[in-house]
Amino acid sequence: MPEPETPAAVPKPADDERDTDGLQEPEFKPLTREEAQQWRTRQPKMSVWRLVMMQWLVGLVAGLLGWLLTQRAPVGWSVLYGAAAVAVPSALMAYGLTSSAVSRLMAGVAQAAFAGFLMWEGVKILLAVAMLWLAPKIVPELSWLGLLVGLVLTLKVYWFGFWIRTRRSNVNG
Repeated sequence: MPEPETPAAVPKPADDERDTDGLQEPEFKPLTREEAQQWRTRQPKMSVWRLVMMQWLVGLVAGLLGWLLTQRAPVGWSVLYGAAAVAVPSALMAYGLTSSAVSRLMAGVAQAAFAGFLMWEGVKILLAVAMLWLAPKIVPELSWLGLLVGLVLTLKVYWFGFWIRTRRSNVNG
């Protein structure tokens, strides 16, 4: 009895280095130490403290504008408190990550530094939630809309800083 024929193996295309788009993948070439140092010097440096100071500045200006536009002090205080609910926890996190003794101890170990980042991020979130929860007790005649405006404007400083950083890196090549 004749044996059944097995299907022939499908030949691989000669250009199996191509991805699904038809473009060749670039070869990965690790940087040398000198190339990595040159790349780092071309990258813009943005201090976390500069970002925190920008948050405080935006919060102060927004609070002043809120008071001037509405002619009501409680609105200005509400905007300022909303900004502080972002800026104070950010400043605490910046201190914890850059200046605290714990950050200096964990600087050499990547896993410990990441754990420290997560810890300070948790502290930042808890402090922001606590400040927002206490807002009606602290700010007399609280304007929730003003608080929200201050909070959102101050949070947008992160995006503004990111935008400035990407523009500078594009200029630097």
